Parts: sequence; C-alpha cells; structure tokens
Amino acid sequence: MKARVLIIEDVKEMAELVRMYLQKEGMDAAICETGEEALAKFTQERFDLVVLDINLPGMDGFEFLQRLRKASSVPVMIVSARDADEDMILGLGIGADEFVAKPFSPKVLVARVRAMLRRTTELKASPNSIRFGDFLLDIDGYLLKKAGEKVPLSSKEFEVLAYLATHPGKAVTPDTIYADVWHNQFGDVTAVAVYVQRLRKKIEKDPSSPVFIETVHGMGYRFNAEAIHA
Repeated sequence: MKARVLIIEDVKEMAELVRMYLQKEGMDAAICETGEEALAKFTQERFDLVVLDINLPGMDGFEFLQRLRKASSVPVMIVSARDADEDMILGLGIGADEFVAKPFSPKVLVARVRAMLRRTTELKASPNSIRFGDFLLDIDGYLLKKAGEKVPLSSKEFEVLAYLATHPGKAVTPDTIYADVWHNQFGDVTAVAVYVQRLRKKIEKDPSSPVFIETVHGMGYRFNAEAIHA
C-alpha cells in the first residue's frame, strides 16, 4: 500500500511542487490550503504523514497541530519560512517531529519524509500491542490508551515509548536511543532526555519517581519489564 501524505500549504505552487516530488517517489499526496480543511479531511481519510506550513489563513499551523495531537500521533513535519529558534522550539514542543526551513531542497525534504515513514513501518513490525499499568500501547494503531481513553502523544514521543517498551528490562544508553529512533538525522542526543521527561509526565503518577521508564545511573534508561502484563 502506498504511503499517503497530507500537505497543508496555502501557496499553491509550493504545495504542487512538494506533491510532484512525493508522487515521483511512489507516494500518494493530497493538498489542503487551510487547517480547518485539513482537520475535516482527517476525519474522512487515512494519512501516514503530514507536511505542515505554519503561516496559514485562519487557523495557523501551531493551532492545527495542537488539535491534531488530541486525536492522532501521525508524524508531522513542519515546513516554514519562520525559522526562528522560538518557532522551532514551539513546533517541536507541541508535537511536531521535524522542522524544515524554507527555502528547502525538494529532494532533501522527500528523503526526510521517507526516513520518517521508514521509522513508522519499523515500529509496526514490532508486537501488535503492549499492556503496562492502566495503559495499552497499540503499535499498529500508533497510539497510547489509558483505561480506553487516548493519551495525546507526538509521533516522536510514541516512537521513544515504543522503543523502550519493546525492549523491556534492557538498559539502553541515550546514544543508542538517539541512533535507533532519530537515526542521527535531527537534533542531537540531548533530545532523548527531553522526550523521556515528557513521557514521564504523561504516563507516571509521580514523574520524579518513575515506575515504568526507569533511570539506570551511569547507563541510561530501562523500561520496567515487571510492569508489562498480558
């Protein structure tokens, strides 16, 4: 099945250029010019990745992303002419997985899209679901539920959690997590600690005394194997 990408971009020429390059690489791509249109489209169709501009008429890209994350962990790549550090930090903080500044090389953008899709595919080759505590980590569905309710996670938060949970009882270094989850392609190894802290705030009763994602001093992190149940 072809990967499906949703391009949210109000500059028609830019959107068509990105779609053309994605289609040349064998992907399906749809275009929306507004965040409102894109949210409606998400209720009707399945997408594997979103390419998102920030400067949109009406609802901007940041608001769209916040609303999307309440319902989906689909990977999101922000592509924007707003390349200030503050915009990048905000975008990544509310759930984006990558931030690409305009102008950009379409070939490089497509390569990054492929890398993000490959990581998603690799995760889905893992066990279908993992239960721990009150949580169900649905690998195929790319989501986390607590007592049947969705827990909003960004794609990268999901990938870090899934990586740790599929290696229960194994102590892994931040370098190893960064290499396997980020493929050394974005940011740096310090991002690992940031994402672990975000996850702890969402899944631990007391993030300062974690039960699920343990710290192994001098080594890195370990997912508590005893917390996993059938």
